[in-house]
Amino acid sequence: MSEEAEMFRAPVNRSMRVLDRAFFHRDIPISAVKVSDIKNLSRVRQTLLKSSEILNVRQYHPIQSLGEEKNGAKCVLLKPGIACDDQKTWSRELNGLVEAQDVSLIPWTLKLDYKNWNYREPFPFPLSSLSALLRSPLLTFKHKDEIISSILPEELLDDVPGAFAHAGHIAQVNLRDAYLPYKSLIGQVILDKNPSIRTVINKADTLNSDNEYRVLDFEVIAGDHDFLVETRETGAIFRFDYSKVFWNSRLSTEHERLVNLFEPGEMVCDVMAGVGPFAVPAGKKGVFVWANDLNPYTDECLREAIRLNKVTDFVHSFCEDGHTFIPSSATRLLTTTHTARIPKRLSRTTLNFKSLSDADRYTSIPQPLTFNHYVMNLPSTAIDFIPDFIGLYAGHELLFTPHTDTKLPMIHCYCFAPKAEDDDPEGVKPREEICRELSEKLGYEVRMEDAEMEISVRNVRDVAPKKRQYCASFRLPREVAFRKRVV
Repeated sequence: MSEEAEMFRAPVNRSMRVLDRAFFHRDIPISAVKVSDIKNLSRVRQTLLKSSEILNVRQYHPIQSLGEEKNGAKCVLLKPGIACDDQKTWSRELNGLVEAQDVSLIPWTLKLDYKNWNYREPFPFPLSSLSALLRSPLLTFKHKDEIISSILPEELLDDVPGAFAHAGHIAQVNLRDAYLPYKSLIGQVILDKNPSIRTVINKADTLNSDNEYRVLDFEVIAGDHDFLVETRETGAIFRFDYSKVFWNSRLSTEHERLVNLFEPGEMVCDVMAGVGPFAVPAGKKGVFVWANDLNPYTDECLREAIRLNKVTDFVHSFCEDGHTFIPSSATRLLTTTHTARIPKRLSRTTLNFKSLSDADRYTSIPQPLTFNHYVMNLPSTAIDFIPDFIGLYAGHELLFTPHTDTKLPMIHCYCFAPKAEDDDPEGVKPREEICRELSEKLGYEVRMEDAEMEISVRNVRDVAPKKRQYCASFRLPREVAFRKRVV
């Protein structure tokens, strides 16, 4: 590391256990250009910018006032290495300004403190190699790892906790065991560096098949003990107690991707809906959704989200076991009549809007009698619900192609599988494994090359070094949908 880079590096204290912000105060002697005539300030600044001699440190403006000067004189701070008493360190441009008596050089003390290792703008020197580990679409410590890496033990610097999930005022980290003794330090830095965060929590356990409601235990490691959040995703508002529902902001892109597959007027069954990250945004674009979740509190939050986002005409909530909801929802929908109304886009010149008839003011959209999509976002066990689709529309063959234009529903099943090895860059083996599991559950051979099934297996995210979440989407085969159901 260069001498200049070392000068701006955050002070190191690896024995720190309680965050001491005052420890990060540093006084750095530099030089400054004094501009007595304020009219020359802009020209001087432009000249020094071209010569690359202006100081560039985050949260520190390079133009400072000289308080003792009554005429409002300013000074422009210079980069380290430029000495006011050593003309050899000056550029040709700086020499010219001094010779023209536009400026004079004076000593200056640059005072850095905790806040200067705060924002995302990089320092004018190479950052620690750790920054490459911290790139993420989520909120991160990016360019803040200097604080973290200056107080953690050296043996922990190869995998500094970098990203966190964010919902409302809550930041959630998943700390490995080695970092737990430093959880308060890590939490406090996150709290300090992100003004919108008031509570930092650490996940205390993992989801498994025994966790009926997908609810995790959390420990507050910094900030307020307040789990009630309001957050926005895909244009929708959600309110809930973070400790009583399953919410993962890392899945926001995936939620949006799947909702974009749904067409207005289609019918979707969201079997494990949670608080509605698929269902509510779909309803906002005019998609009919029956949204189900086993957790009574989650269902309560889902109903509030439906109300808040004004999608009561399109989204209806249920609180049932998914195994029974899959077949019963298909049966109930066949005999359910419902029509949604949406306001027409009328010309601004239209007068007396209230005097128009309902037919002139609204467009009526009838709810379909069969589902176009089933969504199962419970990756730890969703694949175990696949057998419930056997015989889904037994006895109703005439409702679907080739007798009508209606196709059987697409199934979107989230699941876990091993990550592909280095010798399998296309991820063939994980896809084959998922197809084998689907085949066993359906009693029907599922093959990636089966064009009629329209099957795709998409990578969603990594959940562990050798484990990945996938979304398997396929059209329910006729032989499965119309097979006689065994009760």
